[in-house]
Amino acid sequence: MSDDPRTCAFDAVREFLGRVFTTAEGESLESVAGLNLSFTQARLAFWLAHHDHPVAIGDVADAVGLSAAATGRNIEHLVRKRLIERTENPEDRRVKLVALTERGRELARAHLKSKEDAVRTLLGDLDTAECLALVEALKPLTKEEPDVSKSS
Repeated sequence: MSDDPRTCAFDAVREFLGRVFTTAEGESLESVAGLNLSFTQARLAFWLAHHDHPVAIGDVADAVGLSAAATGRNIEHLVRKRLIERTENPEDRRVKLVALTERGRELARAHLKSKEDAVRTLLGDLDTAECLALVEALKPLTKEEPDVSKSS
């Protein structure tokens, strides 16, 4: 074990997240398995779940690091699955906008719920003092924007 506090913190967070993901993996994957989605398609749907308004396909491509063509092909698959709806931008008809349908939102909610349930399962083993200590320990990580100016 390292004496460096950041390395120790990283190891603890990695261990915790590993347990969360392992606990949630089965249910989380079940929520998308029946839909025959690729990892990329699921990632696009879950990214769109964080937006309550239609997003230009080019902006989606930039955000997830895909080419416009690859994004378009994956979005077409999601449109056929009725998880995403595609519309024209009323201000510029050349720009296509995408947003989750209610079915897509249900999928994203089920996926998130499985992860939340996994965290609740892990927290169920903690006593009150441990829960409060965890809340205090996580406060620096739950700021709106992390201060990256101090990173080396």
